[in-house]
Amino acid sequence: MQNDFSSLGVSDSFISILKKQEINLPTPIQAKSIPEALQGRDILGIAPTGTGKTLGFLIPIMSYLLSSSREHCLILVPTRELGMQIIAEFEKINQFDKRINSVLIIGGEPQSRQVKQLAKNPQIVIGTPGRLNDLLGQGKLLLHNFNRLILDETDRMLDMGFSIQIEKIIKFLPEKRQTLLFSATFPDQIKKIANSFLSQPFIVKLNHENHLSKDISQELRRIETREKFDILDHELQQRDGTILIFVKTKRGAEKITSRLRKGKHSVDTIHGDLRQNKRDKVISRYRGMKFRILVATDVASRGLDIPHIDHVINYDLPQCPEDFVHRIGRTARAGAKGKALTFITSEDNYLWGKINKIVKIEKIEKIDKVRKTKGKVKPNKKTPSWLKKRELKRKKRSTA
Repeated sequence: MQNDFSSLGVSDSFISILKKQEINLPTPIQAKSIPEALQGRDILGIAPTGTGKTLGFLIPIMSYLLSSSREHCLILVPTRELGMQIIAEFEKINQFDKRINSVLIIGGEPQSRQVKQLAKNPQIVIGTPGRLNDLLGQGKLLLHNFNRLILDETDRMLDMGFSIQIEKIIKFLPEKRQTLLFSATFPDQIKKIANSFLSQPFIVKLNHENHLSKDISQELRRIETREKFDILDHELQQRDGTILIFVKTKRGAEKITSRLRKGKHSVDTIHGDLRQNKRDKVISRYRGMKFRILVATDVASRGLDIPHIDHVINYDLPQCPEDFVHRIGRTARAGAKGKALTFITSEDNYLWGKINKIVKIEKIEKIDKVRKTKGKVKPNKKTPSWLKKRELKRKKRSTA
């Protein structure tokens, strides 16, 4: 790996901008991709979230845009949250120069305002496929002079069914362009898209062992399904700092949030049934540390960049094995340390087998269980005190 940004070919003026943001050394994905991108090569980058790939493409692209007002770049993202994250990163760097103007084209925002911003001929357009196609169809967005294209979290876009929309958008771009494609996984669909849209790309692929950050302490537990919530409640009481809990369904997210609130926990939830303004408000309040615990479905597993998350708890396993990596990647951001706890029940054996082919975690802690004897609950000798208290309360109720 290169030692600093100057050895990657980044200009002194741009390095001074990075230093103002206290960005001094490149991450592995940046060290490998930036020099090739600065040479104008197409890039195929396979790396999980949290590895610095956003700066890995912003640094070379912004270098081009600063060199000429004729340069334009389109950045395609799967979700509005990721789009907001990228434009925030861009604005942090751009604030020291302010020569590059940008626009965020996403759903849930007034089209009229976006059309006015497009009329100012922005050099960077960041957007989701749906809204971009809407504006292209209306003739409000012109891409004929956009000679740089970035596809971020492409596997996620394909999972969300955006493949046809992506193809439509790319038809509006000039054939001669530089394309940078980033994905956390490398399934056959990504290979097909890479073959179609990239020209002799330089491939950057982080080693498999880098999928899970070494800064994340992993903890896996075999538990009974009926004990899940009580064990969760106990874990929340034992842990310090902010916590992100992942569950499988929207209904489950609401139910767990309601039960935690009854237990006097500082908690809120985010899932796909919430209106966009409500989701934005919840994320803003969580980022501002207005509450401690966020319960989320996989709508938050990607594009949610909150540096202060100390713990991720997989209450339910993700249905897509690759999403396990994205969930875990919500902690240990920007060089911080983090912890991840995953519950595994007997019903999860098949799904965990598929996940573990990717992450390869061998050690699983088996938590002490509550055994049933003739219909009565009998604690083990090593039963945690919180379970003993629960059993004593049950006995008092039964003898009252």
